Formats: sequence, structure tokens, C-alpha cells
Amino acid sequence: MRSRLLITGATAGIGLAMARRRAAGADLLLTGRQEHAAVRDRLPPGAAYVAADQSSPEAAAGAVRGALDRLGWDRLDLAVLNAGAGHALDPATESAQSIRVTLDVNLAAAIALAQTLLPFLENASGKLVLVGSTAHRGAPGFASYAASKAGLDGLARALREEWRGRVAVQIVHPGPTATGMHEKAGHDPGPIGRMFARPETTAARIEAAIASGRSPVTIPFARYAAADSLTTWMKR
Repeated sequence: MRSRLLITGATAGIGLAMARRRAAGADLLLTGRQEHAAVRDRLPPGAAYVAADQSSPEAAAGAVRGALDRLGWDRLDLAVLNAGAGHALDPATESAQSIRVTLDVNLAAAIALAQTLLPFLENASGKLVLVGSTAHRGAPGFASYAASKAGLDGLARALREEWRGRVAVQIVHPGPTATGMHEKAGHDPGPIGRMFARPETTAARIEAAIASGRSPVTIPFARYAAADSLTTWMKR
């Protein structure tokens, strides 16, 4: 029986890289903010998709539940909650609306989705994986983002204990990755951005962390960024 996987935030960056890596060996349900017609061409062939904007957590969870029902799935072997948002702003001037969106997308939606997905994961003795960030320890210019990821870390630790014996729970904290999120956040990393890991590298390291069963797992940025730089140099 093929495994059934849900990956949120799967239309670009790390989520899309994970979906492409998994496409050959599993049935996939992917989510993103955009409608299917806008992202169809970049998704792995055969993957199911549902638009689920996590800035509205309850609506996003409802959309995912509806998609699972339409697919006829009563179980999930793995759910990777990867979708995220953030803004590069001085915390003294960031608007309440910006803070609210970041907390809704990164934390409140994860809580709503975890509640929704629990019975599906239980039916498969499955695993819930939350994708955090090394920023959860604090990141200048990203106060609300760092706070949301710190909350996600706390959520994972709590669920890991509360759902022990029912559903496995992990959190993985990747370091800086070269995705479009930095531009969307209004953040220019400067020359150091050339050292950010490729999405494919980060996706592979997250998969290795999932296989390890450990939690929390922090992906050491410097080691893998250096490996990416070496790979790029060797291809010249």
C-alpha cells in the first residue's frame, strides 16, 4: 500500500522540493495559498492539491479536511506542516495586522491543522512534522516570525508528549534557505545570501531528520551551505 502524505506550503521552496522528492513513492496532497490553476504546472504529476490560505487558520483546516474527504482518504502516514510567512520589520513599528498574519500562518494554522489531522494520523500510526526555523531562538528584524517559530517549537514539544503512543510528533529547525520567502518578507540578506542552502538540500536534510525520529532537530546551516557552495563550484 502506498503511503499517503500531506505537505503544506508545497508550491515553492522547501515544500515543493520535498513534494518532488516524494512524488514517485507516495500519494500526495499538497497545499498552498494560490488556486490550482496558478500552480498546476510546477507541481509533481499526479499530486492532489488544495488551496488553503493559512492566514485564515480555521478556513485552511476546513479546506484540507474537505480535500481529504474528497480523496476518500481515512488515514495519513505523514503530515509535514511547512507553510510559513514573515516580514522583515522593526518590532517597534510592525503593524498589528502584520503580526497577526505571521502568527496565524505559522502557529495558529498549525494548531488548527494538527487538530484536524489527528484522527487521520492515528488511523495510520502516522507522524506529524512541524517545520520550524533556527530563528526560533531569536532573530533581529524578525521578532514576530521568531516568536511564531518559538511557539511552534513549544507546540511540538507538548504534542510529542500528549500524543505519545498515538501519533509521533517532530519539529525540525532548518537554517537559512534560498527561497522566495526572503523577497516576500522584504529582506535583503546581502552577500551572505549566496551561502544559503538550496531548497533541495534543506528538503533532503529534513527527510533525514524525519527518518531519525529525533525531536527537536536543528539543521546546521554552515555545514550544508558549504556543501552547496562546493557542489556549485564543481559544476562550473
